Amino acid sequence: MTAPTPTLTLGSVAVGSTLPELAVDVTATTVVLGAIASRDWRPMHHDYKFATERNGVRDIFLNTPNQAAWFERYLTDWSGPHGRVGSMTFRMRDSIFPDDRMVFSGTVSAVAVDEAGCGWATVDITLAVGDRTCSTCTARVALPTDPDDNPWARRGDAWRP
Repeated sequence: MTAPTPTLTLGSVAVGSTLPELAVDVTATTVVLGAIASRDWRPMHHDYKFATERNGVRDIFLNTPNQAAWFERYLTDWSGPHGRVGSMTFRMRDSIFPDDRMVFSGTVSAVAVDEAGCGWATVDITLAVGDRTCSTCTARVALPTDPDDNPWARRGDAWRP
């Protein structure tokens, strides 16, 4: 039997807290499956010849929904099963290709409790490949205010992302 995953609570994070890095080796399969999962049939995400000859890039590359999913995975790996992403915005600056190693790093930039009693951590994330910053993201994640709280149980006026 495995030990239960500890629940991250708002009290255990502070402004300046860093999230563990997540490193992912990107393959052509990573790129293509992300495009398929998001029903993005544009050829620059699966057709090498189209991407290189028509778009002038070095290979097929991750699409926007695929990057969004990786950001969400990074946040939920950190926040645990009771963490709930309330909002997320990101800016793509450079493409991510097969054979790249994506490295996600994050820092908590704000911690607050709203009027409904929901705990929030704002996290600033950088997605880098080597020394290239490929994307930046800011997310607001609901965290339990104590071990008995669960943001996923919030509905109606108790949930204001």
